[in-house]
Amino acid sequence: MNTYDLALVDFQNAQRCRRSAEEWLAAFEAALAAQDAGSIGALFHQDSHWRDILAFTWHLTPTAGRDGIAARFAQEQGRTGAQAFHLPGDRRPPREVTRFGIESIEAIFAFKTAEGRGAGVLRIAPDADGAMKAWHISTVLEALDGHEEKLGANRPTGAAYSRNFGGDNWADVRRKAVAYEDREPVVLVIGAAQAGLSTAARLNQQGIDTLVVEKWPRIGDSWRRRYHSLALHNAVQQNHLPYMEFPPTWPKYIPKDMLGNWFEFYADAMEINCWTDTEFVSGTWDAAAKCWSAVVRRGDGTERILRPRHLVFANGVSSYPMQPDIPGLEDFKGDVVHSEGFDSGTAWKGKRAFILGTGSSANDIALDLYSNGVNTTLIQRGPTTVISIDPSARLGELPWSEGGTLEDADILVAAATPPLTVKALKANAKRMYGFDKEMIDGLESIGFKHDYGVDETGHLMKYFRRGGGYNLDTGSSALMIKGEIGLLQYERIERFSAEGALLRDGSVVAADLVVLATGYFPQVELVRRALGQEMVDRIGPVWGIGPDGELGNMYKRTPQQGLWFIAGGLAQCRINSKYLALQIAAMELGKLGPL
Repeated sequence: MNTYDLALVDFQNAQRCRRSAEEWLAAFEAALAAQDAGSIGALFHQDSHWRDILAFTWHLTPTAGRDGIAARFAQEQGRTGAQAFHLPGDRRPPREVTRFGIESIEAIFAFKTAEGRGAGVLRIAPDADGAMKAWHISTVLEALDGHEEKLGANRPTGAAYSRNFGGDNWADVRRKAVAYEDREPVVLVIGAAQAGLSTAARLNQQGIDTLVVEKWPRIGDSWRRRYHSLALHNAVQQNHLPYMEFPPTWPKYIPKDMLGNWFEFYADAMEINCWTDTEFVSGTWDAAAKCWSAVVRRGDGTERILRPRHLVFANGVSSYPMQPDIPGLEDFKGDVVHSEGFDSGTAWKGKRAFILGTGSSANDIALDLYSNGVNTTLIQRGPTTVISIDPSARLGELPWSEGGTLEDADILVAAATPPLTVKALKANAKRMYGFDKEMIDGLESIGFKHDYGVDETGHLMKYFRRGGGYNLDTGSSALMIKGEIGLLQYERIERFSAEGALLRDGSVVAADLVVLATGYFPQVELVRRALGQEMVDRIGPVWGIGPDGELGNMYKRTPQQGLWFIAGGLAQCRINSKYLALQIAAMELGKLGPL
């Protein structure tokens, strides 16, 4: 075919995809308006999936199977009033794709509800008779009517301070806003890294007065204070914060200090109220007043009791460093440091180091020590999933690497239900093994214990379930295989001694430094220390996989009114901060009650 013919075929395919999507949406809207479960079900394959994010259920709700989906849509439509389904001109047009192994027409659509504006993802494929039916749909609440984000044409006028001769200018307004001398914040956010900043930025655009407290002296210090050589392990295109994308000149893998400085700049540019050098001490729920009594301690030792209606824990998947009971470690005469406190290996040049752990932090620290002339040995306690940064880890960059807008990529990512996520992770794990087989075979040849998770879902499901257990490899594996970085299995160690590790055969492997890359307590430990065991018992697990397959108590209302959690990488926080902020806004407007 010549160029003209190819262009004509592309145009005809695009028109066919659009027509198929529009016809399906029109039939769906008619069936939905009739609240007819039978007619709705007739539009779906038997094996189908729906993830609703606030639009129909005011929750993060996965549903599987044609009958269950049809019944839930029919049940919720009376309250939701969904209508005006269409293909918006400012979103990625319908197209042919293969998702989760299924060749489909994929379309991003928009609609209206009784409360606001929605969007979603539709994936349709022919049944045995050639009829186009949906096997996957998502519905997402994007905005509340009358309370849309202050963006673009809806941006603030600035009239309160612009050319306000003789009155407060912008800097005066900001100083007073941050001081909280005359009011209480509606929302108190704990932590000023990607989770807290994303949440505060979203809440600001909803007009919700929000204060962030950060225990370190500067915003971004939670990244700056990590080990010297750290850079993000995933690519830049998926790691933006809301409203402000990183400059196009930035490197693919962002160094930690560069990221920390951006966080500080971002907080200022997004007018986020933040108290640095301020620690959240404790909180109790005042059931009568429907607010928290939250104690924060400033850097000068003074304390203030704040009375927010909402408390958002945004301080990461993990909380306090975990130091397991290591027999004999108290007798070791060298230096012992947790990975959280490790900076650089320069001080131990020419010496010997053990690193207890084989996850990403352990391996990055091993590379740092090795590069500084330290005789370095990793001690492995359990099986670890090892993935090459490129190409294997890049499989997780879809659809951010497909082109189009960040907003489109985010809604495609958010569409997946837990069963589809598991299916995709299993498929990716198999592909990763193919890419990394030589590396993994080499590691296993030296006795390294490798796995792809209990159900072969790979490293991401390990992250969702336990927050660790994997290594995004940046070069340490090749050095282990060559013997330039040592590997010692923990079960060979009887105990630690003054000189190092006393092995079960009676020999001693000497060391001058032990780095405990042993991870962190789960976030629920922070809740226990700050809010008490009774609160932990009330709300249940935080993070980890819940009974419905979604992350436990994350990004949504919890069993405790006014208590919220957000954590994860930059993309997770960017996407889910929007949904968390919408729920808080809806509660403040009286549209949504507690669970």
